[in-house]
This record gives sequence, structure tokens and C-alpha cells, in this order.
Amino acid sequence: MTTRAGFVALIGEPNAGKSTLLNRMVGAKVSIVTHKVQTTRARIRGIAMHEDAQIVFVDTPGLFRPRRRLDRAMVAAAWGGAADADIVVLLIEAHRGMTDGVRAILDALKERATPKQTVALAINKIDKLKAETLLALTQEMNAVYPFARTFLISAERGYGCDDLKAWLAETLPDSPWLYPEDQIADLPLRMIAAEITREKCTLRLHQELPYELTVETEQWQDREDGSTRIDQVIYVAREGHKGIVLGHKGETVKAISQAARAEIGEFLGRTVHLFLTVRVRQNWLEERERYDEMGLDFRDGNS
Repeated sequence: MTTRAGFVALIGEPNAGKSTLLNRMVGAKVSIVTHKVQTTRARIRGIAMHEDAQIVFVDTPGLFRPRRRLDRAMVAAAWGGAADADIVVLLIEAHRGMTDGVRAILDALKERATPKQTVALAINKIDKLKAETLLALTQEMNAVYPFARTFLISAERGYGCDDLKAWLAETLPDSPWLYPEDQIADLPLRMIAAEITREKCTLRLHQELPYELTVETEQWQDREDGSTRIDQVIYVAREGHKGIVLGHKGETVKAISQAARAEIGEFLGRTVHLFLTVRVRQNWLEERERYDEMGLDFRDGNS
């Protein structure tokens, strides 16, 4: 049997639906999804099988104009993920169309895409627009960039996703599979668990605070009774933020812990005992160790 395998980078503006599409393709939640932009920090690889092909998705952080070191490292990670891929899929939101951000990504693609790479367009959230508007947007996008294929999809509802997945599978190069057939992600479990907790923080908290915190798994103990004890630290940048995360009488962090414990347990298929600690580290955004934990290159934040 001839097998195919390769890397597919999902790129686009923040909140275009990349994480939702990745989870849809893999059939499991491997990337956190929230209503807040700039949620994905590390390049998360999700692995999907389709017939004799193994598709390794790279869910990159959203591309935007960076302001801080963390922002710059995230954008560098996004373009790094695209540079390593066999196929690049640009995801845009149908109702937003050709934004300034999309134009900037297209300009960068013209410079960065290599002759070997196949670049496709996926127009997401199509249920929000009429057919004639979608057709006009498709023509406008393809006039600006020579996409190999254009797909109209709804990552949330699943429309068009099977067609996209089948095309990716047949377009990848002949290759042995890169991962075991039953593996769905190449992030360490410790990092997936930390990402799940960070998602619950992001959903529970408001405004700027989620971008000023990070979560790390400090201890992981698989017990003889089949359960797992996980100790995690939520790092915040200011003393005032600690009180916000803890909440009145610890109610907020307790709710975050309950939600995260349930989802981590479901992901692992076992009982999880989760213990969260909140610590203030004023300069965590400038600490190399925090970037290493997130899978980002600290040096990329300098540029």
C-alpha cells in the first residue's frame, strides 16, 4: 500500500476558526477554542487519518500586528509553522472578507511561500452569507493570490470539511506515516493539560487578564489506582490579578479547576485530581523558561 503523509499549516487572522477546524479534522479537542482572540500560543500539531494518508495539522497562532515580546514570538511561530508545511491553508471569515489583516497575510505569503508548497483558501463561517456574496469574495481572493483550491466551509458545523480533508489527503506527498496511527497530537500530555486549564481561565476571566497569565504543569503523578494527580501553576503578572483569578473566597479558581479537571479527565480517559496554585511573577512575559513551556522561541520576541 502506498501511504501519504505531510504537514498542513492553518494560518489566518486571530479568531478565524483555525482551532475549531483543527479539532474538527482530528475528531478530538487538541487545540483550545475560546471567543477571545490570540488564544493559541504554541504551534499545536493535530494528527488526522484519511484512508491511506496521515495529515499532520499545524495550528498556528493568529497572524496580527505584534506589540509585545509574546506577540512577536507567537507571530514568528505562526510563520515558522507555515514555512515547514507541505500545504498551507489560509482561513478567512466569510462575513469579514478581505480585511487589512488578510491583505497583509497575502502579501507575506507571496514572499514566503516556496515553489514546493501548495496554498489553498478556506472561507469559513459561510452560513452567515448569501451565495452571491460568497462567490464575489471567492473571485476577489483568487484575483489577489493564485490559490490551488478554494473551499467554502463551516468549521463549527462541519460543512465542507470532509471535502477539504479528502483533498488534503490526496495532495500530500507519498511518505511513510510520521506518527503511530492512533496518535492524535504531538504535544506532551503535560502541555495539553496546561492548555485546557488556560482555556478555562480565558473563558472565566475577562478583558486583558487572560493574555497576562500562563499555566504550567509542575507535577504529574500516575497513581496505582489508575487515577492521575496533576499540580499546575497559574502565573499572573500582577498582584491584583491574583485576587481576580482566585475570586471571592476562592470561588473563581475553584470553578476553573472543576471545569479543567473534568475535561482533562475526559481527554485522558481516567480520573484526574487537579490542584491549582496562583503565583505572581511580574516579569513572566520576559522569562525564557515560560516561553520554553509554551513551545515558543524566546529569541523570536526580540525582532
